[in-house]
This record gives sequence, structure tokens and C-alpha cells, in this order.
Amino acid sequence: MRMNAVNMDELRAGISAFAARGLRLDMSRGKPDAAQLDLSLPMLEMKDGFLSEDGADTRNYGDPLGIPEARRLFGQLLGAPASQVIVGGNSSINLIHDALTRAIINGPLEGDLPWSRVDGVKILCPVPGYDWHFSICATLGLKAVPVTTREDGPDMDEVESLARDPAVKGMICVPMYGNPSGITYSDAVVERLAGMKTAAPDFRIIWDNAYCVHHLYPDEARRDHLKNMYDACAAAGHENRVLMFTSTSKITFAGGGVSAMAASPENIARQAALMTYQLVCYDKVNQLRHARFLPDMAAVEAHMAKHAAIIRPKFEYVLGVMERELSGIATWSRPRGGYFICFRAPKGCAKRIVALCAEAGVTLTPAGSPFPGGYDPDDSVIRIAPTYPPMEELKQVMELFPMAVKLAAAEKARRENG
Repeated sequence: MRMNAVNMDELRAGISAFAARGLRLDMSRGKPDAAQLDLSLPMLEMKDGFLSEDGADTRNYGDPLGIPEARRLFGQLLGAPASQVIVGGNSSINLIHDALTRAIINGPLEGDLPWSRVDGVKILCPVPGYDWHFSICATLGLKAVPVTTREDGPDMDEVESLARDPAVKGMICVPMYGNPSGITYSDAVVERLAGMKTAAPDFRIIWDNAYCVHHLYPDEARRDHLKNMYDACAAAGHENRVLMFTSTSKITFAGGGVSAMAASPENIARQAALMTYQLVCYDKVNQLRHARFLPDMAAVEAHMAKHAAIIRPKFEYVLGVMERELSGIATWSRPRGGYFICFRAPKGCAKRIVALCAEAGVTLTPAGSPFPGGYDPDDSVIRIAPTYPPMEELKQVMELFPMAVKLAAAEKARRENG
């Protein structure tokens, strides 16, 4: 790309003029906006009492694995029998953290060596990926090993090669509308993950299916489809390999949702036994209100179509501006669901772009976040989260962002060309 000094001066002036507005705009996290949260307000009306379908009073102790109707709902979301579901609190990340902690302290199954007694336990992490996954690994002393992501999911030749190391105990990933890649794993990738040979017999895939119903387009032809991972593992003779997670955090209330884990009967029995003295039960009143508000998949689909109607215009607006202003300078994903656009700036420019935006009053996700340790070897990937700002604020952000990209790219070109 060639850009003369006059253009760079104009870009600097444009960014300075934007900064002079004194705006403070936040596009750093993939949060629902207020209009999305309002969709679930009717759920708060508990008009039909507090008894679950098995006659239990949800206000009282009991049902530590979740009420029947909530387990059934999450079984449909995750593709597993209700009996193989544990319903948790508002955070699937909490369930993931706890499941990994139990593996470290107790071993995944009865008789398995606790991971704490294995030197240098490693977890495979497709990148660009979810920064909280990497932080969980770091907190628990697990080495996050980056794996290249391709158009159909993780590079399976790389995954299979790394899994020959007995210290590689698992993989953690967002398999549908990935954070931030937007990629959904192909059937072939799912089947290879389910069937591959691993040196560690207790290898676990943490299947963080956070966006399993978060389609931007309601028609089947324009949405992604993910093969059932539990079925694939069972068919390959590795039924215990996968632990599946999701939540309603971006379906109902981000701060008041419900989460769940689904897995094989043996895994669920193990997790349930270890949870016995960790908690009496999760919030069953919240489980009941969710199950009544979303009694089946038809209700979920109808509700998520309302979400899509709110956020789809935001994605389309951001993508339209990028296409108009940044074609030939950078590349980006065009997701059909989820919460993020994966922007790839010219190498060596991501940190500069984020800094320019911050100086002008716009907070983006820190450059490097989609990689373990915050280190992007190309300094290229920026996670764009269009959902949270109201459209009028999003339009202001997208005035600034192309100027920052162009200036950072021009500065890099000038350095390289002298």
C-alpha cells in the first residue's frame, strides 16, 4: 500500500478531530446491548408458582444437578440426553474452570492420575481464540499451546501431531461461530477430533459451545451447522472424551442466565460426586423461570430470531464500512453468527491501531488477546465486538476505526520503504 504524507496528515487530523469530541466509547467485550436484555424481561414474572415438574419446590434445597425441565432444555441445546446434563449458575466459564480444577485435583475419572501429578500439563488452544480460556489455563498452571485455525476449524494435522505427547491432556475451544474467528468446525474436523489417537488416555475436549443458537440469519441456508460432538465421540469409541458447555448468558440475561455441562454418563457421575460438598444446589428458581420462558427449541429459535434482528444490522453496518474503506488494506471474517468479527490488520499494526483508537476515546479489545499470553506473533488480529454499543455509537466508532487502520498501515509502509 502506498500513501503519501498529505494523506497521513489528513488521517492524523481526522483522528485528532475525533478525539476532540471527548467521546468515551467501549467496544471491548462481546456483551448484549440493553435492547437484547429487554427481550427477556417477561421471564421475571413467576405467575405459576415455584414447583418444578417433579413437584419439587425450587425455592428450597434439592436437585443439585438441576430441575428436570432445565436439564431437558440444555440437553436439546447441547445434543445429549437430559440425564447426562448438569445445570449450573449463570456462567459456563465457572463450570469449565471447575471441571478442569477437578481434573487437576482428582483426575477426570475414578482411577485416573490427577493432572497435578503430571509434569507440564498442556492444553491445546486453537488461535485466534477466547482470551478467558487462556487465562483459565494460566490460573490453573496449564500450559496453553496455540494451534493454527483454518477455514474449517483447527489444523487437524497439527492437533494430531501434538496429541502424541502424553503431557497434552486436552483441548479447549469454541467450535461454533468461534470467538473471535467466527468459524464453525466442519463435520470432518469434528470426526477427526472424536476419533484421533491421543497419548493421554484421559484426554478431554472442553467443547465451549457458547454460540450454538446465535445465528445472525434465521433461514437454514444462511446459518452454520455443527455436527453433534458427543455422538461423534461415542461412535468413535471415545464417549468420555468430550465435556460440552453452554449458557443462556447471551440468550436471556448476561448477568442472570443459566449454564450447563453435558457429557457421558461416566463423566457426569464423576462430576456429580465431586460436586456433592461443593454446593447444595444452584439457583433453581432461575432454572424454572428459564425453562418456562424457553420450554423447547421452537421457543429458543423464536427468541433468538429477535436477538438476531437487533444485532444483525450492526454486523452488516460494520462489515459494510470495512468493505468500503479498508478493502485491499486488511482482511476480516464475515461470520454468520456469534458475537465477533475477526479483523486482520497488516502485520505489525494491531497494537498501534488499538492505541490510536484508545487515544481518541474508543476502547477495543487489547491487541494480542486472542492468543495465549497476549502474544500475537504477527501483531495483526483485532477482535471486533459490534453488539454492545447502540447503533449511533457504533457508527461513531466506525468513523474512527478505518482512519486508525489506514494511519497505522501507512506508518508501517513508510518505515519499511524509508
